[in-house]
Amino acid sequence: MLQLNYQVQDLAFEYPFAISKGLKTHQPGLLVSLGLGRLRGHGETTAIGYYNVNVEDMIVLLEKNRQVTERYALSSPERFWHFLHHLLPGHNFLISALDMAGWDLWAQLNRRPLFAMLGLQWGPTPLTDYTIGLNSPEEIAERVKARPWPIYKLKVGSENDLPALEALRKATDSIIRIDANEGWTLEQARVILPYLEAWQIELIEQPLHREDTEGLKALRELTTIPLIADEACREEKDLDACLALYDGINIKLSKCGGITPALRMIRKIKEAGKKVMLGGMCESITGATTLAHLLPLADYADIDGPLLLKENTGQGLIYDAGKMILPQRTGSGVIL
Repeated sequence: MLQLNYQVQDLAFEYPFAISKGLKTHQPGLLVSLGLGRLRGHGETTAIGYYNVNVEDMIVLLEKNRQVTERYALSSPERFWHFLHHLLPGHNFLISALDMAGWDLWAQLNRRPLFAMLGLQWGPTPLTDYTIGLNSPEEIAERVKARPWPIYKLKVGSENDLPALEALRKATDSIIRIDANEGWTLEQARVILPYLEAWQIELIEQPLHREDTEGLKALRELTTIPLIADEACREEKDLDACLALYDGINIKLSKCGGITPALRMIRKIKEAGKKVMLGGMCESITGATTLAHLLPLADYADIDGPLLLKENTGQGLIYDAGKMILPQRTGSGVIL
């Protein structure tokens, strides 16, 4: 019989974190664990306002379904995900946390690291970027000085985008990516594009609103900079439409419902010849470490949640100038 436990988090950001959708100083979240004997599998998800997800509702669902979840006989993580998918329809964030915990526990039971349990081989993997939120040019220069990094991702989608980008490029020769979080119109993108190309921006994440497909088609004709879908591709049902429009997809475990559907999505993205980004939702060490086990499948990595937080819960991956080093343990390697 499984033992289900959870822990509420409300972790402070090192700096107030602003994107085109708003500002926050703390990240609410939920850690879950599934125990079997002395083993514990761990998962994590966060509360994201623009996805209408909050911790309180997730706890109500966990308690409502505690008995049926604990009685589940874990025979494979894929079957467990299908069980959760029918038990908690539409609640991808919570499904993801439980799916992570199931995979972690299953890998521990098989005495293998999670990436090996997924059939992957560890080797050279993409470096993660470090995200800088919407800020003044002066603050951006200070962030670069405080944390030198090989790749930066700058949040855009405000009237100060050009001064902010100029300040970042003047402060560093590192790779720069930008993320508008649906914050631009086509005309705004058209105005800023020449500067992005001159400053050698590596990619643009979710430049326009997810429903502005005509605008995106026009934008693709204007630039060779790769366009990466995030908000436009929330789960598997969105994938086909996004593959026709974008150059790559940002896969986030919480929004798509966990490792199990993420693997299916990644397989389809690669078959289409498009790029895979692995991204987080400001998860702490537990979520970031679990996601990092999928790095052999990625072209880009945006797994910097623990770097953005002032504090983290537990032990897991270690960062070394963009490189992510996994724990030498079975399962995800997370210890809480």
